[in-house]
Amino acid sequence: MTRAVRTVAAVDLGAESGRVVRATFDGERLDAAEVSRFAHLPRPVDGILRWDLAGLTRDITAGLGALGTDAPVASVGVDSWGVDYGLLRADGTLLDAPTCYRDPRQLVALDEALATVGRDRLYRATGTQINEINTVFALLSDARTTRRLDDAATLLMLPDVFHHLLSGSRVTEFTAASTSGLYDMVGRRWAVELAEELGIPARVLPEVVPAGTDLGPVVGALGEGPLAGARVVAPAGHDTASAVVATPFTAPGALFVSSGTWSLVGVETPHAVVTPESEAANLTNEGGVAGTTRLLRNVMGLWLLQECRRAWARQGLQLSYAELVELAAQEPELRSVVNPNAPEFLAPGDMPARVQAYCERTGSPVPQTPGAVARCVVDSLALSYRTTVEDIAAVTGTPPPAVHITGGGARNRLLAQATADATGLPVHCGPVEATALGNAAVQLVALGELADVAEVRAVVARTAEIRTCSPRPQARWEEAAARLRQMTLDDDRRRGLLPS
Repeated sequence: MTRAVRTVAAVDLGAESGRVVRATFDGERLDAAEVSRFAHLPRPVDGILRWDLAGLTRDITAGLGALGTDAPVASVGVDSWGVDYGLLRADGTLLDAPTCYRDPRQLVALDEALATVGRDRLYRATGTQINEINTVFALLSDARTTRRLDDAATLLMLPDVFHHLLSGSRVTEFTAASTSGLYDMVGRRWAVELAEELGIPARVLPEVVPAGTDLGPVVGALGEGPLAGARVVAPAGHDTASAVVATPFTAPGALFVSSGTWSLVGVETPHAVVTPESEAANLTNEGGVAGTTRLLRNVMGLWLLQECRRAWARQGLQLSYAELVELAAQEPELRSVVNPNAPEFLAPGDMPARVQAYCERTGSPVPQTPGAVARCVVDSLALSYRTTVEDIAAVTGTPPPAVHITGGGARNRLLAQATADATGLPVHCGPVEATALGNAAVQLVALGELADVAEVRAVVARTAEIRTCSPRPQARWEEAAARLRQMTLDDDRRRGLLPS
């Protein structure tokens, strides 16, 4: 007897573009088809870099409306990048447009938090990497420099802002909450005492629910169209958590690299790892599905190349990602290296000039052409993955046996080979659509179509195309990794994250 096909809608928001995906499961295969894609970028409003919430809402609504009525859509869920949030008034209306983690105010707020409670308190209360992008620093800035929190009744992490618009729910999902820098990953609760020490009103912190929670029916106009009768199901709201769900690991303890605007590099663990060693390595603990934790590091990621492309386009030079990778492949490897997480690379701007200035300041040969700049970025990302592998192995006592790259970066053959060479590990690339597949899969588990994460990964493994790169170890990668570690130490001291 043929099994009925089940259809769900996955809204996947990246920090450069978003899309609506129709996912179908026939009992054997889980397939994802893009229905719509839209570009978006933050823009300054009232002196703060903000996301265009109205534009995102319009584009998501249009994409969901284009799903069609041929096959009933059982549910819909939204995932997005972490850390950003919206504020609701008591009546459920949104206070204003969500602010963006790239706003310079967060660097100032990080310094203020360090001066107020110190690095140890921030880390040990949450298990979260000290990083200026964290929600806690935006909220600290809100509390000290604006009146935003005065009228706020509820904070929702960004994917749950859209769940609220779809269903009226006022809860936030665990994996998204865990990126805030204000959630206790050991106690599995909001770090209320830390919030109060920083002057952030704990009253705005919402109920946290697990991935797979049914948030209610779709309401409003969408509930009368293609989504008539559909449920809103919270997937793993953080896009990396969704991607990890759909990563078909070849061995226990393998490293994941969720590669997009950011690269999130880490391993799954059964519980949070909050130790002096993890603090010294500045590793973060983020929520996973089914009670797991992702022990990882945030690496700046393909944002560097995205901003380079935009800068070159403003100069009249249009280069696709494929063309840029081809140019980079013609350049010698490891000639120039930067620390991708240096603070000067965080905000939008002339990224090629910033890469060149960093190289000049640190004594690396200054890349002059787009190909040389791109090669510098690719090699630097691969080296950052290597140092993360080493740090995770030192903290957990277990070296990862392989690397799995998912997301858009899985298409970048040069980055994959550089990662294999840098880490000395086999690198498995794919699925590219891991985030949308993971989003959809959690919905299907909630609907009773799939049993658990293990079955999800088995389905993905027989559905997705996976490409493998074998390592070509060379001594030059050892030397370059040592250079990157020294750069990172120097940059952390400049930021006040380490003693001078």
